[in-house]
Amino acid sequence: MRTILITGPGGSGRTTLAAATALAAAAEGTSTLVLGTDRTDTLGAALGVTTGPAPVEAAPHLTAWRPDAAQDFRRDLTALQDRASSALDLLGASCLDPEELTPLPGAEELALLRALRDAALSETYGTLVVDLPPAPQALALLALPEELRRYLRRLLPPERQAARALRPVLGRLAGVPMPAEWLYDAAARWDLELAAVEAVVADRDTVVRLVAEPGPAGADALRTAGLGLALRGLRTDVVVANRVLPEASPDAWLAGPVAQQRKTLEEWRESYDVRTVAHLGRDPRGTDDLTALAVPGALAVPGAEQAATKADWPVTDRLGEEGVLVWRIPLPGAIREELDLVRRGDELLVTAGPFRRIVSLPSALRRCTVDGAALRDGELRIRFTPDPKQWPQGR
Repeated sequence: MRTILITGPGGSGRTTLAAATALAAAAEGTSTLVLGTDRTDTLGAALGVTTGPAPVEAAPHLTAWRPDAAQDFRRDLTALQDRASSALDLLGASCLDPEELTPLPGAEELALLRALRDAALSETYGTLVVDLPPAPQALALLALPEELRRYLRRLLPPERQAARALRPVLGRLAGVPMPAEWLYDAAARWDLELAAVEAVVADRDTVVRLVAEPGPAGADALRTAGLGLALRGLRTDVVVANRVLPEASPDAWLAGPVAQQRKTLEEWRESYDVRTVAHLGRDPRGTDDLTALAVPGALAVPGAEQAATKADWPVTDRLGEEGVLVWRIPLPGAIREELDLVRRGDELLVTAGPFRRIVSLPSALRRCTVDGAALRDGELRIRFTPDPKQWPQGR
């Protein structure tokens, strides 16, 4: 399945362009699903249909779906209460009724991740278009599966499950209650679900498209979003410049904004494959307006089928010349003063601007010490020197 993740600054028209992209993909003859995330039905307003928890046909070959976070939250919490009923009874706690449950912060993100997994694993559709939240929230959402899996592994290490039979004895020896078996089972199930979402995001057939209006604010937002995606090991296939004003407008008042957008577009084209979408002079509504936007579809971007969202972070062998290995991490738009690196065991904590990621070191670098780092041409190059105590002799 071809998965297109669409995000951008708030107010840039990303939902409208997500609907237009899905419509264009469906027009190519591919069975397409567009997944909405807003609480209000902005996706349905653009398509001219009402979307909700049940998938609805929006056009030939096009289905629209907006998951209900409240419904998923009630179902999950009710199931959790059932599995933990013995512990709740021991504590004298009373269970909550499903009717009184309201979603907690984060429930919408988890519902979207589950919907993304279910849709991507479905064999019904050839293309999946996801209208992600605005870029800052979208970047946090895309990082969530990896981060939650790391937390689970630290809090409930899988290798400890081998001691299930000894848990009662260990509990008496330690003098503290040991985690119940259902908790390990739940952690294993969550890990599998999160791994499935992580695999969808990292798949070669998944691409990210950034939507922004060409101008100073859009340029700043695009730089930040591009940096956040690069740190997650993701990259865009297309930047869609939305609401582009006509160059030959007779209105003298538009001369300033047109010159400003022209300058921004020239800068973007140095780093991205940019596609422009003209301003219709009105808010697009319905399939006719969406078709008039002429956005790239699932197959309309040259080379998109070869684009891999998982960016390469190669290790360069310079042992013969300089006695070091160099780990090269692409970070376009990064600023030297906003970078920070911390080595912790076999992990590296990388901070770039407002973003942070903990990554495992490649096996060869785990037997090395950090010798320095430099930012050159949008690429972070970290030098590692082999540790003589751990490195094979004669290398």
